[in-house]
Amino acid sequence: MNYKTVKSYLLITLGTVLMAVGVYFFEFTNNFSTGGTAGLAMVISNMTGFLTPAQLSTIFNVFLLIVGLIVLGKSFTAKTIYCTLLFSGLLNVFEQLFPMAAPFTSQKTIELLIDMLLVSLGGALIFNEDGSSGGTDVVAMILKKYTRINVGKALLIVDSLVILLCFSAYGTEIGILSLFAIAIRALVVDGAIDSFNSSKFLIIITDKEEKILEYIMHDLERGASMVNDCVGAYTNDQKKLIISVMDKREAVKVKKHIKEIDPGAFVIVGTTNDIQGDGFKPIS
Repeated sequence: MNYKTVKSYLLITLGTVLMAVGVYFFEFTNNFSTGGTAGLAMVISNMTGFLTPAQLSTIFNVFLLIVGLIVLGKSFTAKTIYCTLLFSGLLNVFEQLFPMAAPFTSQKTIELLIDMLLVSLGGALIFNEDGSSGGTDVVAMILKKYTRINVGKALLIVDSLVILLCFSAYGTEIGILSLFAIAIRALVVDGAIDSFNSSKFLIIITDKEEKILEYIMHDLERGASMVNDCVGAYTNDQKKLIISVMDKREAVKVKKHIKEIDPGAFVIVGTTNDIQGDGFKPIS
């Protein structure tokens, strides 16, 4: 197992733990149904008394894992199996070790926000590694594969159907809070994924290109492209144009270096979250 695989599974593990903590300690105790198999299991368990939410969630997840194996392939499902087993296991362990008869506080809104922060961040970590926590996340990934809907919006569509049950089971207040929760989750998941993948691109116009390129390629070990003839429309001066992509910290170092060796350079710095190629994501 190589370094990238180990790192990927460590991030997936962290994401799964965050989700399990949010679901068990904040969703189950407050009757928040924020979608997913956990939300569906909680509603059905409380309405029928048939098994615990953790047990029902495990049953639903196994079924959807089979669907994911058929539609999404073995590579995706391997990570999803790991996430689902860990998630279900953590819920059952928490149920045995930390039985919760009531919420931590009487402030439902605060507990909802904590829940969504944990679940959304955990979900984003998992999705960013091409995994899934199982359940309705599998359905969202199928929608993403065959449509142009991003993960956050796909989750919003799928989980909204689960929320409809929440209104009939727990009333208007919990139903509205649950709707609010999945809206937050959709925004935070997409925002977090974009943040994880964000890079800086630099367009540098200079006549000290050799020193700048040497710093980028040798000191930072980043690639760069150069256009030899860059003519200023106003001054008619001929300079060189350098294009390079790097992370945020490296971009700060490059700007500082340019300021020292060529204060008259013109530098454009932008943010992008979809860089594909050597040193970044594989071209898809």
